[in-house]
Amino acid sequence: MTLRITDADGRVRESCVLLAADDADRARGLMEVDSLGGYDGMIFRFDGPTRSQFYMFDTRLPLSIAFFDTDGRFVSATDMAPCTATKASDCPVYGADGPYVDALEVVQGGLGPWGIGGGSRIEVGGTCSRSP
Repeated sequence: MTLRITDADGRVRESCVLLAADDADRARGLMEVDSLGGYDGMIFRFDGPTRSQFYMFDTRLPLSIAFFDTDGRFVSATDMAPCTATKASDCPVYGADGPYVDALEVVQGGLGPWGIGGGSRIEVGGTCSRSP
């Protein structure tokens, strides 16, 4: 899936991301993944505004997550550490500062290089122009 990112200064970048658009894919996310396999991250799409929280149970990579509203505007972001607990309920949860419809996970520290932060926007759609 192509992700078009416009930073606060108006610079536009395109990224190639994995898509999690249904309950099963969103629940699985990047669990048990050691590499993004050439993709820049994973976008979690929701059908409408949500305040769902994320956890890092069985997730091996430290990740950063950014949340975007229905207009693609940046809501908030945070870093997430892998959770080695034996059950998901023992892992910390991470949420947005407000309702969102898209959540982008990237390798921890990866949001800044893409220009993702206050004032940024995203558009999701289309086939990647490069092979990951």
